[in-house]
Amino acid sequence: MIGRYRRELSVAAALAALLGLLWIAAPRFYEGDEIRAILVRSAPVLILAVGMALVVLARQIDISVGSVFSVTGVAAGLLARSGIPMAGVVPLTIAAGALLGALNGVLVSGLGLPAIVVTLATRSALQESLAWAREGEFVRDLPAGFQWMGLGQEAGRWVLVAAAALFFAAFAWAMRWLAAGRAVRAVGSDAEAARLAGIRPARVVFWVFVLMGALTGLAALLNSVRFPMVDPNAGKGLELQVIAAVVVGGVAISGGRGTPAGVGLGVLLLSSIGSALLFLGIPAPWEKALQGAIILVAVASDAFNLRQRTDARASLASR
Repeated sequence: MIGRYRRELSVAAALAALLGLLWIAAPRFYEGDEIRAILVRSAPVLILAVGMALVVLARQIDISVGSVFSVTGVAAGLLARSGIPMAGVVPLTIAAGALLGALNGVLVSGLGLPAIVVTLATRSALQESLAWAREGEFVRDLPAGFQWMGLGQEAGRWVLVAAAALFFAAFAWAMRWLAAGRAVRAVGSDAEAARLAGIRPARVVFWVFVLMGALTGLAALLNSVRFPMVDPNAGKGLELQVIAAVVVGGVAISGGRGTPAGVGLGVLLLSSIGSALLFLGIPAPWEKALQGAIILVAVASDAFNLRQRTDARASLASR
């Protein structure tokens, strides 16, 4: 049992070690409101990680998530500023993200193009289009009901955390009990075997990209309501953090393997690193360097474990 959850336990140990280091070297971390601030900042990232976990489990990748995040965040601000109530802004923003995800899904599952090429192209196209349309200008003059969804900062913070926790719980339940969750794992493990079992891999891949886009729209909205203005560059570099959180949490980049618990722990670890560096007096640019290193180590570990399993199966077959 312990071997099965080795990655999750190692991430939990790393998070505990980081918190212990802060307790000794920077006790000020625990004196203020930093832990709650980390939870609030982590809420949109956790929702993104749920979508990314599904994409990676299906043996795909989406590096356009940062650009989709920026576009849908701006869209949410513009919709609210146009007079649409928040009850309409929420589904429209999610729908906008789903449409962008569907574009990736059609190109990957319908035309059979490599996901990394498709999402790199859509990332660049969306990023440059947004830069041309906004020229770096924030979305200002938002209605009073937009920030914190009109609930006030104190209640709004907890609503964001609760919403992320709810979606994460739904993800964990779906992966365990729904046929759709098992289909994603099956396609990621062996698409041909899944097809022979009656699963349509292309359809599964299409819908995981649609869901990735929809969840990105929701995450962008939850992030945007934290501020009085919407930053068109809010998603810049976000894909690195999300992919790092998912991969370090134990979702194999080769697809088919991973647990919700690992995803949650990965998000908490990656979200805590930035604050930890700040309190330890380490320059902020090291955060991105650490995220990149974490991805490299996690992928190398998965490749090593995959080779070990392949060699073990080959050894048993030769006997």
